[in-house]
Parts: sequence; C-alpha cells; structure tokens
Amino acid sequence: MLKESLQFLADELNKYFTQRLGASSDGDRIVLGNAARAYDTDTLTGSDPIANRAVLSLVNVEEDRVSKQQENYVKSIVSTRYKNPPLFLNLYMLVSVNRNNYGQSLSWLSHILQFFQFQNVFTPITHPSLDSRILKLIVELHSLNFEQINHLWSTLGGKYLPSVMYKIRQITLDEDLMVSESGFIKEIQLNEQVKQPVTE
Repeated sequence: MLKESLQFLADELNKYFTQRLGASSDGDRIVLGNAARAYDTDTLTGSDPIANRAVLSLVNVEEDRVSKQQENYVKSIVSTRYKNPPLFLNLYMLVSVNRNNYGQSLSWLSHILQFFQFQNVFTPITHPSLDSRILKLIVELHSLNFEQINHLWSTLGGKYLPSVMYKIRQITLDEDLMVSESGFIKEIQLNEQVKQPVTE
C-alpha cells in the first residue's frame, strides 16, 4: 500500500503539471525516489535518475493509534473469526524539487502546493485510478521548523533542496488472515448424575 499510495500521488501530480506546463519530452516530472541521492549518478547508466525532477520520498511512517480497533474478532452468521485488527498508518512524504535552475525549482514547488491546496482528498470514487484497497487518502501540509528541517536533511545526508512535507492519512494494512475460527454455541446439554448415599 505504501508504494501504491505514493505512486498514485506522483501520477496525479504529473497530470496536473502536464495541464499547467504542457507535455514533457523528458519523461515524468515527478518521480518516486530518495531525496538523499539527488546528486548521485547511476553506476550502470552514468546518469542521475532524479536529476531535474521533483522527488517524492517517504521519510516517516507512524501508526494512527486513535483509529486503532481493539476488537480482534469478526462475527459472521455461522462463526467467529479471530484476527489481528487492521493497522492504520500515517505517512510523511517529502517533496523535493531537484531542478538545475533554482527559479524553476521554486516555480515547481508553487505548483505542488497549489495542487494539494486544490485537491487534498482522494477516494476510489473520485479517482478511479486509485487502488480499490485504499479507502481514502487525505493529504495535509506538515510544517517543519528550522531545527527539524536541519535534522531531516542531516539525516538524509544530502544538501538542502526546495521542499515541502505532507502528512498522508490514512493507509490501512490488513493481511486478512485468520488466527483461529470457532463456531457459535447453539445448545447446552446438562448431564445429571445421581449420587448414591454413602453407607457405612
């Protein structure tokens, strides 16, 4: 679900950029990638796969404990199935713009902010290309202070790029495997035993 969610957002951003800036002859403008590798070259091709692009990077995953279900069973007409409850996740996505021209980087960053201001809720009904297992994606701007930005880019080990962070709610992971299954109790039988008096 992680890759499907981020790839969907990258595809939607690419469509928006095509509408705003026209078709690109250089492939997708928005790609999934590790922002820390913005200045690395591919050892096989000798090129930088995320050069001159905007890069979506997953930088954190957190469990949404508020939405966590406590029940570990599901009842049906004929039985009770025991399984672990679904895992609800929030993703933190860093969008970095790795353009050669700094002014174009800022322009692209503005387009990205405008896109998510215009469209921040995605469902399979409104966006049929969204994986049907994803019930809803809500994308919210997540502001970082200077200390957090410094720590983030130090952790990534790269030079700072014009970027913005978004919190994506709510990814649901559910393997849907049973731990065990049991039928309902339909009748109770009582066996009475008559005790014989003890004689001496």
